[in-house]
Amino acid sequence: MCGIIGIIGTSKAPLEIYQGLLLLQHRGQDAAGILNYDFDQNLYSLEKNQGYVDKVFTPESLGKMSGQMSIGHTRYSTVGSLDINDVQPMTLNYPYGLGIAHNGNLVNFDELKKFLNEKKKRFLFSKNDGEILINLISDYLSYILKKNEFEHTQFHPEILFSAIRYLFEYALGGYSIVGTIAPFGLFACKDPNGIRPLLLGKKETDEGISYCLASESFVLEFLGYNVERDLEPGEIVFISKEGKLYSSIVNPQPKKQCMFEWVYFSNPESSLDGKSIYKSRLNLGKMLSHKILKLIDNDEISPDFVVPVPETSKIAATAIAEHLSLPLRPVLNKNRYIQRSFILNNQDSRENAVKLKLLPIKEDIKGKNLLVIDDSIVRGTTSSRIVKMLKDAGANEIYFASTCPPITHPCGYGIDFPNSEDLIAYQKSEQEITDLLGCHKVIYQTEDDLKSVLGEEICSACLTGDYPTGGEFLANK
Repeated sequence: MCGIIGIIGTSKAPLEIYQGLLLLQHRGQDAAGILNYDFDQNLYSLEKNQGYVDKVFTPESLGKMSGQMSIGHTRYSTVGSLDINDVQPMTLNYPYGLGIAHNGNLVNFDELKKFLNEKKKRFLFSKNDGEILINLISDYLSYILKKNEFEHTQFHPEILFSAIRYLFEYALGGYSIVGTIAPFGLFACKDPNGIRPLLLGKKETDEGISYCLASESFVLEFLGYNVERDLEPGEIVFISKEGKLYSSIVNPQPKKQCMFEWVYFSNPESSLDGKSIYKSRLNLGKMLSHKILKLIDNDEISPDFVVPVPETSKIAATAIAEHLSLPLRPVLNKNRYIQRSFILNNQDSRENAVKLKLLPIKEDIKGKNLLVIDDSIVRGTTSSRIVKMLKDAGANEIYFASTCPPITHPCGYGIDFPNSEDLIAYQKSEQEITDLLGCHKVIYQTEDDLKSVLGEEICSACLTGDYPTGGEFLANK
């Protein structure tokens, strides 16, 4: 899971991309990059590095950026290592000037690497599947140019659309892409299932019409763009330097947007597929509260108050507290300078971050029964650490509730839990999970209740094992 953004039609594009990446920082903390193209100078510039957005780009480097077309990326590693070669955007100089930033994951990375090596004599410099994507596009464009023997200056969007169709045939997984094709314009696409998000925005400026594509709607709104719509599954968009927009939908499959966007990843100010992230989390809390109330009525649990795990569970916890008529007590104090522990790239980092991230307020915990609400329980690292922390602070009983059903299958589409054995709920009963967490009781949202809130057009493969692109690739995970 990463954050991507692309802009064309304004000389403020580099600055707006930087501001957009700051807003998308929650989607990736490993690295960031910005690729700019200046139509007037017919010149690309690229800056990227490991680290937070505000560390990668200095006021001096931002001041030197110019261009009317830019793309940006903030990275959360799921494929590839923490290496400068894996940082996006990716670029190629033939044919045309190509650049891409993508959000997602290819499940057939190894097969495509072998295909490019052996059949196309193309060799990779990174372990990032963005390089696979840009080489597939480049390969087809090169073929078309040679076959039709026309000049590079002759270009029509259908040429690009054909290249993306070719990419869709080979690239299996969940991905959204923003890209540049110089000197002609900006393009973007979603995979045929629409698993990863991408939205289109538009605004009038003194320079004419400017377009923006981004992973989240609140980024478009902050930058002053009117949110036009979500891209459809299998949709390709091309925006020329003159500001004309072309669109084509190729081989769309049933829409299966990742449910984790609503549960955890997206900012609460955003909306996806017309559904508010904030209201969805509120409604997930309301649905879960019905199940919790039955447990209270049956004397299985007796919570004194509700405790949200900062930050993404706060909305759902508020709804649960209201429905149960219990106080909401934020007795887990968050250190705001610590990263999101789930998206750190190894287990030791996650465990250390949890220790530093949350501190209990002991005065309000001692002798109490606590109903702890989290958005999800994935590996159980954070959850078990929280339970121990609350016990050490003197809690009597701890009931741990998740607004997401048990995650029992790995994700191949860009969420960093690729192995079944890493998942605490894999082949375990709720009692076994309860014992592993060390709490009095674990409470999960049901799949039916999740879908009643988010709808049927979601990818919930990590809950069911029903993968939109097929499950063979995960057989040995």
